[in-house]
Amino acid sequence: MSSTTPFTTRAPTPEVRPYPIQVRAQQDRPLSRWLWLVKWLLIVPHVLILIPLWIAFCLLSLVALVAIVISGRYPRSIFDFNVGVMRWSWRVGYYAYNALGTDRYPPFALREIPDYPAGLTVEYPPRLHRGLVLVKWLLAIPHLLIVGILFSGSAWFSWQAGGDVWTWGGGGLVALLVLVAGIVLAVTGQYPRPLFDFILGLNRWGLRVAGYTALMTDQYPPFRLDLGGDDPAAPSRGPAVHSGFGG
Repeated sequence: MSSTTPFTTRAPTPEVRPYPIQVRAQQDRPLSRWLWLVKWLLIVPHVLILIPLWIAFCLLSLVALVAIVISGRYPRSIFDFNVGVMRWSWRVGYYAYNALGTDRYPPFALREIPDYPAGLTVEYPPRLHRGLVLVKWLLAIPHLLIVGILFSGSAWFSWQAGGDVWTWGGGGLVALLVLVAGIVLAVTGQYPRPLFDFILGLNRWGLRVAGYTALMTDQYPPFRLDLGGDDPAAPSRGPAVHSGFGG
């Protein structure tokens, strides 16, 4: 990523259009100094449910791929389910070791919970390019290399594939920064806001790439780290950028 890549939390300019995958997070205050030490145990019930949900996510994504190739449409019921799995996982990650952003226990739900401090929404695409879905994994390689480094390679990929939800964020820069946040929280009782914003930006990048590779949008993820708890927003978004494949 070049040194000119904008790292911003400011209101978007015409060049900064909202991405169809929107990640929301609100930093809770105050946070317990010590609860983060046992959150690995508290999330076990979620993990036990998320493992089969991610297996279903992968299988249904294959069904969606076939449907998109044939019809150019992502079946709405599968889309809503897959978004729900990502949303649920994001809430658990936000509560636990992807951010430590809240002490409020995550709900067991696929739907969006407006009053929960973390959320994820994905704009449903009316149509998708039928040829593009076959090569998105290839087009996403530059992003996957960057995000793989940030999330420690195999750990991040295994979570996205639904193979092991325990290991998402289990290494790399995100895990290190969250550990630093936990130590600072234990010592001072405060979670430094700049650190929180940076951690959220890294998670947002990863979730955008996950949604793109899961065929949820044709709009290529930006090489941009949008810091802070809310995505850039704008009144309207231009059409998705395609890669010349027939729709």
